[in-house]
Amino acid sequence: MTQAVAHILEEAEQLSATERAELADRIVESLAHDIPPDIAQAQIAEVRSRIAQVEAGEVTLIPGEEALAQVRRLVASARTAN
Repeated sequence: MTQAVAHILEEAEQLSATERAELADRIVESLAHDIPPDIAQAQIAEVRSRIAQVEAGEVTLIPGEEALAQVRRLVASARTAN
């Protein structure tokens, strides 16, 4: 992490949760501008496919907190494996 990023992170940690969420949204949105058009189209196609699967009852959704917990466990597991 560069010093500039560390400084920005330190400043961001002083913000309220609402402000940090807004900042995160804007950062993610800014990254979207760097996605090549062919990849963006593939992402849109994938989202549409997944929506169709949900609507057809082919997959079961799980609550967001449960999904995040699973992701956190996977990330932690991958970190300890390295």
